[in-house]
Amino acid sequence: MERRAIYSSTRLICLIISIAFLVCLLPVEAKASPNVSAKAYALVEASTQRVLLSVNGEEKLPMASTTKIMTCILAIENGNFDAIVDVDDQAIGVDGSSIYLQKGETLSLRELVYGLMLASGNDAAVAIAIYIAGSVEKFADMMNEKAVEIGAKNTHFVTPNGLPNNDHYTTAIDLALISSYAMQNDTFQRIVSTPSMDFPADDDSPARYLRSKNKILYEYDGGNGIKTGYTDAAGKCLSAAAYKEDMQLIAVVLNDYNMFVDCKTLLDYGFENYDMLTVASAGEELGEVQVQNGIEKSVKTMLEKEITLPLSAEEYTMIEKKINLLGNVQAPVYAGMVLGRLELWLDGTLYGTADILAVTGIEENTYLYNLFTVIGDWLGFTEGR
Repeated sequence: MERRAIYSSTRLICLIISIAFLVCLLPVEAKASPNVSAKAYALVEASTQRVLLSVNGEEKLPMASTTKIMTCILAIENGNFDAIVDVDDQAIGVDGSSIYLQKGETLSLRELVYGLMLASGNDAAVAIAIYIAGSVEKFADMMNEKAVEIGAKNTHFVTPNGLPNNDHYTTAIDLALISSYAMQNDTFQRIVSTPSMDFPADDDSPARYLRSKNKILYEYDGGNGIKTGYTDAAGKCLSAAAYKEDMQLIAVVLNDYNMFVDCKTLLDYGFENYDMLTVASAGEELGEVQVQNGIEKSVKTMLEKEITLPLSAEEYTMIEKKINLLGNVQAPVYAGMVLGRLELWLDGTLYGTADILAVTGIEENTYLYNLFTVIGDWLGFTEGR
């Protein structure tokens, strides 16, 4: 009986080990994409503009007041915040959300921009557009030129505020790229991370008490922007930003009745599944390049800068480094001279590049150089060289 019990126990242990082994061989299922109710959405890491997740991300849709992200960054880049703006008549009584500009009123550009982004003033957007470009139409041209520069190829602006127009649209990915670009600007980031701002009354302006409508600032750990939007045509729209663990994420939802909850879900997904990981280090040695007609036969090279990418743990092991060095270079070579480029690829997509530089200078092997070397040796100037 004892022998049979031992035999049965051994069989049970072997069965458990076998099952555990088979389980280990099963493929690890990737984390499911989050359940989001938006018609279109995108999750992007701002510094690299890498799209981490999207659904219908390239579908052209209206974006309501998230338009004002572009209006704001153009005001920052092309205006003086201390400048005093005479409110144009076209900015009086604009439909929708407003800071209630008055005829004959003067405000600083700073006040208008905070009114634009915190109170979502449609009238402030018109006043800014006319101040910066002279007209709403010319400002829209600036908006479209900037969109192309940023890489938002499926976006077209007609208004500075996002009021309905059939020719005014973006995509979730494009809006995330525009938001990512804007968040690289310290002034923009400071504005959109501000929960409230009060401006006292003066001779021709009433006091204004501005409060951000973006609940991400109040309800999400690390939330630091950006802009809400709503029209009947666009539905609820939100570009939400959060910074944690050295990573700036942008979550964009278009036509989403549950926009705040869904953006939090997307941001959670990004922070739980990705980290900013260093895949190449500044100063890292990357081989040698042959030097023609130099006093040395070759020169060592190094990477110009650190490259950090938002990656999952699995992706980190899959990064492919392509080192493209010149076959040879003609002397003289100077320290810091560009001798190649490092490329970082993942699944056939280029995600990062950096120049490869010469570590030291190499002088040309000329007659005069050799003559001076001989004289220096004879005089003892190059002893120990």
